[in-house]
Amino acid sequence: MNPIRLDSFDVFVSIVRCGGFRAAALERRVSSSALSQTMHALEESLGIRLLNRTTRSVSPTEAGQRLLERLAPALGDIRLAIAEVGALRDTPSGTLRINAPAPAVDHVLCPLAFDFMDAYREVNIEIISDAAVIDIVEQGFDAGVRFGKQLAQDMIALPLGPALRYAIVASPGYVERRGRPQTPHDLVRHECVKRRFPGGALVTWRFAKGNEEIEVTPTGRLMVSSAHNELQAALAGRGIAHIFDDYAKPHILNGGLVELLSGWSPTLPHWFLYYPSRRLPSAAMRAFLDYVRSYDWQAGAADRGPKVMP
Repeated sequence: MNPIRLDSFDVFVSIVRCGGFRAAALERRVSSSALSQTMHALEESLGIRLLNRTTRSVSPTEAGQRLLERLAPALGDIRLAIAEVGALRDTPSGTLRINAPAPAVDHVLCPLAFDFMDAYREVNIEIISDAAVIDIVEQGFDAGVRFGKQLAQDMIALPLGPALRYAIVASPGYVERRGRPQTPHDLVRHECVKRRFPGGALVTWRFAKGNEEIEVTPTGRLMVSSAHNELQAALAGRGIAHIFDDYAKPHILNGGLVELLSGWSPTLPHWFLYYPSRRLPSAAMRAFLDYVRSYDWQAGAADRGPKVMP
């Protein structure tokens, strides 16, 4: 057997994937005759035909198909290894695109991103606020943020931020007019601000106290689609709202809102940052992941993060 050039196998895979010599040549920016010569030399060296050629199409022979099934994963691993080596010398730069629901953007992602951008001056960040469940790879995002850890198997999830808690709140004026609910069951007699998810489902309110757990479907005249509008409605005295504690706290402290049923609000899991396990992270993404892992959420800074770059 004559010596075989390893790049000949990559040429073979390209021809099959592209469906012919002409398309593969355009992709590789070489001539069709050059690819034909490479394939002829490869088949001569192996002593067996790998491609069935006609005037209209190219397809692998049985031997070619078997070789292809072994080659494609191996060549993928080789490219990944080369990319990993090259990534070691890359300086974090470029743009990170992150998709996240508005509450995560407001209270977790933005503060984190602001500090990260101070530390890495050559990295740009694009944050898209979106509560819909999307395919982040298909939509061109480097990462996404979602509540809980119910993610696709090919995603890696990283805890993001402290534990969460919902607060049940209303304006002092509303409480004066309608009174305070003593248990979640009393909410059926109150005007609640309802919220609908982008997919169409109505947000239900969950409560827990001791061993008792209750799920309430809110009733009321007003329906909104964002936490901001739900907060706005509560401040305007339009009813009782069910919002993240981070939204409610400032208004509770200044007297704009009153917290209700505080003993029924359980602690919930935190947000998760997720990203594809099969995609090699860029230097900027690796730096961002390291920054998330080292971030001190109480102090609002990365306790082991790099110093601010000039």
